[in-house]
Amino acid sequence: MKKLPLFFLFLFFLLAATNAYAYVGPGLGLGAIGTILGVLASILLALFAVLWYPIKRLVRKIKRKKEEE
Repeated sequence: MKKLPLFFLFLFFLLAATNAYAYVGPGLGLGAIGTILGVLASILLALFAVLWYPIKRLVRKIKRKKEEE
């Protein structure tokens, strides 16, 4: 029951936030973009690595069937 007042306190501070007027320089901006692209590339590479082996086996199986006929 103590968590409910903490939730409302958090909600109040979240809604009462003001602008920070912070400067994001080119170094930090490029670093953030590079990090995001790196994470996305690693996720895509992981998906490709997981899916590649079964597809490779299926292609080999189809080639063997064609060679036997």
